[in-house]
Amino acid sequence: MKNLEKPRPLGMRTLAVHAGQQPDKLTGAIATPITATSAFSYDNFDSGARRFSGEEPGYSYSRFANPTVAVVEQKMAALEGAESAVACASGMAAISAVLFAMLSTGDEIIHVGTLYGGTEGVIRNLLPRYGIKPVFVADTKDLQAALTPQTKMVFVETPANPVLGIVDIAVISRMAKQAGVVSVVDNTFATPYLTRPLDLGIDISLHSATKYISGHGDATGGVVVGSKALIDPIRTLSMKQFGGCLSPFEAALLTRGLKTLPLRVEASSLSAAHIAEVLDAHPAVSQVFYPGLKSHTGHEIAARQMKLFGGIMAIELRGGRDAARTFLDKLTIITQAVSVGDTDSLACHPATTTHSAVSAEVRRQSGITDGLVRISIGIEDVEDLIDDIQQALKGL
Repeated sequence: MKNLEKPRPLGMRTLAVHAGQQPDKLTGAIATPITATSAFSYDNFDSGARRFSGEEPGYSYSRFANPTVAVVEQKMAALEGAESAVACASGMAAISAVLFAMLSTGDEIIHVGTLYGGTEGVIRNLLPRYGIKPVFVADTKDLQAALTPQTKMVFVETPANPVLGIVDIAVISRMAKQAGVVSVVDNTFATPYLTRPLDLGIDISLHSATKYISGHGDATGGVVVGSKALIDPIRTLSMKQFGGCLSPFEAALLTRGLKTLPLRVEASSLSAAHIAEVLDAHPAVSQVFYPGLKSHTGHEIAARQMKLFGGIMAIELRGGRDAARTFLDKLTIITQAVSVGDTDSLACHPATTTHSAVSAEVRRQSGITDGLVRISIGIEDVEDLIDDIQQALKGL
């Protein structure tokens, strides 16, 4: 009798290394070759017509698709458990493509909780110029009442930038499905290694690939994953109409970064959990925003939907803006910069950097105070990072 058991699914580390890749047929190269071309030849007149109409597979123009970029897309789809993916020039290009491909004049979008400042800007300021109404709710408990026949999308970021707010993804998915609207999760902070939103019923998961996906601070990109039916119109708008295509050079860097994603995220998450405990007991710190702490309001939800609690935290300093300035300027190992998810530990002051373009009212609503500092923990020795933080806090 034949063995009818299904093969065990490949693990995340294996997928991160091998998904979407195979040795180059021409040279045998293991690393994905960089296909640095703007256009691709086709066999004849009729073949060209079929490729551009979509009747025949194959590459025609790198703004539409590129073999090096395709590897990133296939790898990300595998890691997220998705049917399809499209890579974009940046995280904001990915977010904008999703919003404008899915929404039309007269539609409403509900955004739940705190979002990255750039996302806030597009939703609150740009979408209304095209007759798309943004509706903000602070928590999932307010979502049901906010849904109307005009609602077409529910958008959430979790953990949220920069105060690490946690939103229950399963609840968002259930309510969105009942209402017949598209659910979108910005999964940048969690990465597919810690959370797979599609497994929890979400329609679209997206990333600023500049962060953990790259992981080395040397590439800019964005990725959107979901079903082919949802990704195809996003690809058409993002690539063909907006022209927000990912460069093959950036794609090669993202592919390299993805190979070590599970290792880097696990290392930074374990270090961050330790550092959060240390900071939580420091007299100069009034509050630590880290979902791994039991005192965090979203701890129980995060424990259900995350493998670990991530490598990013925020701290509220008792001395306000002056204390934040002193602390940041005294750091020696941790670099003062605005990104997250690098091998290097980074720290910034959101009120004057990442969320400086957001109104004071929205910052207050989101808990972004003058004393708030965001810290992204890298892969350095945790003892060295603690020493650096302790000396920077001394005297505050």
